[in-house]
Amino acid sequence: MEDLKDLLPVEAVRLDVRAADWREAIGAAGRLMVETGATTDEYTREMVANVEENGPYIVIAPGVAFAHSRPSPAVLTTGMSWVRLAEPVEFGHESNDPVTLVVALAAKDSAAHTSAMASLARLLGDPDTASALAAAPTPEALHAVLTGDGAEASDSSAEPEPSAASKPSATPEPSAASGPRAASLHKILTVCGNGVGTSLFLKNTLEQVLDRWGWSRFVTVEATDTISAKGKASEAVALLTSREIARTLGDVGRPVKVVQDFTSTAEVDAVLRDTYDV
Repeated sequence: MEDLKDLLPVEAVRLDVRAADWREAIGAAGRLMVETGATTDEYTREMVANVEENGPYIVIAPGVAFAHSRPSPAVLTTGMSWVRLAEPVEFGHESNDPVTLVVALAAKDSAAHTSAMASLARLLGDPDTASALAAAPTPEALHAVLTGDGAEASDSSAEPEPSAASKPSATPEPSAASGPRAASLHKILTVCGNGVGTSLFLKNTLEQVLDRWGWSRFVTVEATDTISAKGKASEAVALLTSREIARTLGDVGRPVKVVQDFTSTAEVDAVLRDTYDV
């Protein structure tokens, strides 16, 4: 699996980019992937079409959009780009607008970039690292924070300790009444439009919470797309997704839980507690 530093070269980082609207913001991120040889121009059009068809579910956290589309011939190699906007733009998301950061992903398949997504989810979910990224004065400085090569990232190289606000009030114990039985294995699906981007973000955040609870051996998490999720829903105890994708899924015979901030362990913790009534 490729790491974040392998997929996001410093040449694919731009700061203080001006964009009139969300289409221009995605276009700026797409051009960087074209310039670094990851995609063709067609992939940028596919990223825009994804939002037009599925809504602004790619706005995964306050101020952060994760632009992507399905693997296609327009993807030459798996790669990413990072665009910090000079002025925020509206994507139409009811709780996470306006957007100041657009991270774009082009994936050849659904597997090669999972390690990079896990790293990025942890970085964006850590307030200190997020602040360092927002304040970085140059692409080189920002890239150093992302890859752990700079002084700013030295304290964030390990997984951050959850803050008091994000820690569970008490670690639930798996029980017959409220949690997975020790002899059984539960599955939770995280769902996005394409199964290669935002669903992986949510999967990684959910797995962090499960690790802290000590439930990882009882619950598996699978990232998937909307079409596959409808067929796999019967295997799961719940599906976690955005409000926009929840509307697309409709009634799948299992609880569909909406998460607004895909990087928030506190919000995912609350959703998981609600799912298992603990």
